[in-house]
Amino acid sequence: MTRPLDELIEGFLALEMEENPTLATRLGIEGHDGRLGEFSAADYDRRAANEEAWLHRFSAMADDGLDLDERIDRDLVVAILRGRRLERDWAVWRRDPATYLGPCLSGVFSLFLDRVHPEPELVELAAARLEEVPGVLAAARANLEAELASPVFVERGRGACRAGIAYARELVPAEVEDAGSRRRLAEAGEVAAGALEGFLAYLDEMGATARGPYAIGDELYSGLLQERELLGYGAAAMRERGRAAYDEISAEMAELAASIDGSGDWRSLVQRLNQDHPPTPEAMRDEYEDWTERARRFLLDSGIVTVPEGEECQVVPSPPFQRPVLAVASYSAPPAFRSSLRGTFFVPFPPEGTSAEEVQKRLESNSRHSIPATSVHEAYPGHHWHLITVQQKARPIRKVLRTSYFTEGWALYAEKLMREEGFFTDPRHELCQLDARIFRAARIVVDTSLHMGDMDFEEAVAYMSRNACLSEPTARAEVGRYCAWPTQASSYLTGAMEIDRIRGQYLASGTGNLTRFNDTIAGSGMLPIALAEQAVLGVG
Repeated sequence: MTRPLDELIEGFLALEMEENPTLATRLGIEGHDGRLGEFSAADYDRRAANEEAWLHRFSAMADDGLDLDERIDRDLVVAILRGRRLERDWAVWRRDPATYLGPCLSGVFSLFLDRVHPEPELVELAAARLEEVPGVLAAARANLEAELASPVFVERGRGACRAGIAYARELVPAEVEDAGSRRRLAEAGEVAAGALEGFLAYLDEMGATARGPYAIGDELYSGLLQERELLGYGAAAMRERGRAAYDEISAEMAELAASIDGSGDWRSLVQRLNQDHPPTPEAMRDEYEDWTERARRFLLDSGIVTVPEGEECQVVPSPPFQRPVLAVASYSAPPAFRSSLRGTFFVPFPPEGTSAEEVQKRLESNSRHSIPATSVHEAYPGHHWHLITVQQKARPIRKVLRTSYFTEGWALYAEKLMREEGFFTDPRHELCQLDARIFRAARIVVDTSLHMGDMDFEEAVAYMSRNACLSEPTARAEVGRYCAWPTQASSYLTGAMEIDRIRGQYLASGTGNLTRFNDTIAGSGMLPIALAEQAVLGVG
């Protein structure tokens, strides 16, 4: 017999996929792959009303009659919907061109990334999405308001738009071999490219008058931490935690640096290590691939997690349209509702047209000594291992709704785990693993300060360059991301420390060993930390 909560979740997920067809594609849920979605102001109003109705229905489900897993599922939906309610007044769809450009570009890219359809059908689905791009961008023009749009958002949108034009016109047709299919995609790609060119001109004009803020303010930032992330503190306390963590990690790095070169000056040492980097983006990809396989082999030999049979993590250049707005590595999981266990680790290639000097500066952020920790973070036992474990073990709603406070927290926890277990045998690799950790502490300070209005864009760039050993171009791309994605940058170290805390409680209780803890908490989903704690400790 189907339980009441299961029926409620089934209805909620069906509407979520109808409203978010590109998400349905990424999840491997059939029936939505030829659409990009609806983006008019009326559609946003309709979705808001629907979300309020769902929030009421889930909140009304009492604890009586629900087991622990069901209570966690209910509370997950409620937390996510409360977060959406809080964000509603900010109306990012009136402020940020990425709201529209993201589905237009990633919606086509994901079809070819996973290739779950026969090629003739795939071509028609991709063409249908490309042909919807003009409508989506027309809605963007109607909705975006220069007095609300931050110049930072507009500039990021312009970069994505330029890359998207070349992607739609040149790269999408090259995804297939058949001449007729190429023509079909070229025709549809021209429709999309023409619309993107027009939208780029529109953004060029908007850039001259855009004057909106990027900072969401202390109240909204704190509300999201408390209502969506279920943390017991707000933005100011988050910043103090970041500062304290920074000082603690800095002291550990100074001690390690002293053992390496006798100086104790970890910043200078990291900067010198950053000069030892692959000579080209292509060579960088090769080294990431090598270290990804080393990390995988370490897991198989050590047994600190259970590696599913048949999994694979391919290491490829980042998508062209992603390069102007993301300067760091990223990962794309296999469709959660499909059987494939092949994920994709995207190596951060520079945007098309980047000068040779800037390419070298970006490569400094991918030094030979930092590549091992990044490979762990993105692949084994970081994002790739975690998300294929979710795919195999998690309950349906937990495959769809997620928080970066767990997903990114897990990946940073994975770096520390691998250091504890002896994967990093070179102290310079250990120093760069700690540099990756202190980078996340700096992110907390900058992200909270930006959105509380205590730091402007240029101050944030200077802070990240000085305190996180980033090259100036990488720091600038990073800060632009924080402006557009409030609270996300704080999730890495916050989540990692919380997972470490829960691990301590779990092992002290005698419930199980390290492997069982890792498998259990990772398999529970991508939950707000308080719910992950309930799932692994069996309380709540």
